[in-house]
Amino acid sequence: MAVLVTGGAGYIGSHMVLELLEAGETPVVLDDLSTGSPDALPAGIAFHVGDVGDEKLVEAIIDGHGVDAIIHFAAKIIVPESVADPISYYENNTCGALKLIASAARKRVPHFIFSSTAAVYGDVQTGLAQEDMPLKPLSPYGRSKLMVEQILEDVSRAHDLSHVGLRYFNVAGADPQGRAGQSSKDATHLIKIAVQAALGLRSGMDVYGADYPTPDGSCLRDYIQVTDLVRAHMDALRYLRDGGKSIVCNCGYGEGYSVLDVIRVVKEVSATDFPVKISSRRAGDASALIADNKRITSILRWRPIHNDLHQIVAQALNWERRLHNAKSRMA
Repeated sequence: MAVLVTGGAGYIGSHMVLELLEAGETPVVLDDLSTGSPDALPAGIAFHVGDVGDEKLVEAIIDGHGVDAIIHFAAKIIVPESVADPISYYENNTCGALKLIASAARKRVPHFIFSSTAAVYGDVQTGLAQEDMPLKPLSPYGRSKLMVEQILEDVSRAHDLSHVGLRYFNVAGADPQGRAGQSSKDATHLIKIAVQAALGLRSGMDVYGADYPTPDGSCLRDYIQVTDLVRAHMDALRYLRDGGKSIVCNCGYGEGYSVLDVIRVVKEVSATDFPVKISSRRAGDASALIADNKRITSILRWRPIHNDLHQIVAQALNWERRLHNAKSRMA
């Protein structure tokens, strides 16, 4: 049997493919290459270029490869962009996922793992974000993901489709062996931008808001290392195959760092300084989002391994340096 990985040529998806291979699974990738690249995939991987909303293509892949599980990463993820262009986010994230889920139900795929987001919570200014608390997303991005969670809940009741929804906090870092990392040209991840500034690939960077109700005025986030994150998906897959009931879990370490904390660590690890400009807040940004991870550790038995911000930054820095050196050799 095979595992269909949508968005498998992207940042998180490519790490997922590596994790599946190491576990002896057979990954099959579907990606429209809007942000991903086939260069991110190991040789010999079954790879299809296309959209998750193309039901004929998806169902042909399911039949052709004997897919028994789907791990769905493909989505638009930039919060401010979703505020400016909500229609594209609902079309891509919600409508695309609905068609993918419909294909899975028709073809009787038993297991579905969905990459959701901490953005479904909105602004959690005090304490940790818990799965059962009221959900008040601040952006179309967060709402587009929450709608998919609700679709999966309803479809799972009506069909033999068990699922795990994983609410990601801020994903960062790179494969510790250097095989994969964040390669998208237009990535907006804080740590990627900061390490690019440290390497002189940017003239500096902006901090969007220093007047939030946090200790230093900048946003607080829970940064989860990407290999730890994809390991959570493997734990979810094992859980479902063992007969586990559908569930939603946070994916985070339960520890928050401010934007200014992260910049300080990047400067320490890189031993460089770079200009930092305080700019106005961005639409849709929450002041604080930190995970309560009791559910994922108790039910899925997930355990963090790479939960050290300095190591995460070092991985991102090494990967960005490698990308830059490769581009320089090609120039």
